Amino acid sequence: MHFSIIKKIMLGAVLLFSLQQATGYCASLSINEAVQMALQNNLDIKIAAKDEAKAKAELEATKAKDGMTISLKSSLSVADGVTDGVKKDFERDNDNSIAVSKSIYSAGKNKLNVQIKEDSLRQSGLNIERTAENIEYNTVKAYYDILQAKKTIIVDKESVANYEKHLTNVRNLYLGGSVPKSDLLRSEVELSNARQTLIKAVNDYDIAVITFKNIVKMQHDEELILTDDFKYIPFEKSLISCLGYADDNRKDLQQAQIDCAIEEKNLKLAKAGYKPTVDSSLSVGWNKQPAPSKNDYNYTVGISASWDIFDNGITRANVDAAKAAWESAQLTLLQKKDDVDLAVRQAYLNMREAEKRVNTSETAVEQAQEDLFIAQEKYRVGAGIILDIIDAQLALSTASLDRISAQYDYARYMAQLENVMGKKAGELDI
Repeated sequence: MHFSIIKKIMLGAVLLFSLQQATGYCASLSINEAVQMALQNNLDIKIAAKDEAKAKAELEATKAKDGMTISLKSSLSVADGVTDGVKKDFERDNDNSIAVSKSIYSAGKNKLNVQIKEDSLRQSGLNIERTAENIEYNTVKAYYDILQAKKTIIVDKESVANYEKHLTNVRNLYLGGSVPKSDLLRSEVELSNARQTLIKAVNDYDIAVITFKNIVKMQHDEELILTDDFKYIPFEKSLISCLGYADDNRKDLQQAQIDCAIEEKNLKLAKAGYKPTVDSSLSVGWNKQPAPSKNDYNYTVGISASWDIFDNGITRANVDAAKAAWESAQLTLLQKKDDVDLAVRQAYLNMREAEKRVNTSETAVEQAQEDLFIAQEKYRVGAGIILDIIDAQLALSTASLDRISAQYDYARYMAQLENVMGKKAGELDI
């Protein structure tokens, strides 16, 4: 695992230990603490680390194939019976040998195989980094989802309280004969609808919490307190600079580039099938004794060459397949670049749209609050109708929810933009 990721996880472990010591079973988490907890506990990054360890072992195994090999062979046999009138009385035979072999010329296959495994190891390291980036983004998004859901509950509770207050007022006016029963019934229906909306908001909050706990691997019955909240941070980079940054830093884009290099090497490997290979060997053998002696030994030194002059078109077919795989990898790289470009543009435009809504939603809430107050007062003195109050309450709820949505959309889209740009874990601006 890359040192930077290891450092973050070790720091997270110390942070979490201190957190548990201070808070017991209650988790009070800032965004950064939540990210460190996710990097420490999330299984995706542990799986990615195992994949890197596997790639490292495969590289070592491939390197070893290009070196010298030594093999020891020993056999023991016992024979009894009669052969040509001669009786065998449990005759023993012992054959032993030591052989050393080394590839002299492999048409570049050994070197290419090592380079391919080195490329695969680099891909594994990039996969760890990208996995950490995705875990950070998912954690930040889930964190803001909880905060938005919690504030939505507050708005819906205020809406229920307003409808309850309005219903009490309508009921008193109805008992006094000032309003018709239809106003009372309509008020009761609107209160019931508001309570239904609140029930759904509470459920959305519960789902947001369990989703967050699943990402950071918290116990589902553990109390959770989030200490950070939305804070408007202007995003200064232009779209062009974001696109350039993504082109240089997206780890999966770099992996796709390495895929092209690997397939190019595989093509060279396939073409090496047209060339001969040469191996060397040295062996020493002896029998009827545990170790060689000057009276009983033999040795063999050999060089062998192999060249497939005609293989019925197998090598050519392998070359054609490798060439197609190389061309496919190049097309995949182009497609990946297009996908990254689109993702950056979408996230950037969504963030800017949410930013504009943040700047206009505050005024809308203030205006909706004043409108509701006027409608309630007019209805109380008999100068308004119930629909004015219902419309004003709906407008206030909508404006309040729009403000909350704009704030957390902006925060989430900024995190998403930085994720699709390929900013390293721990380098987010929010």
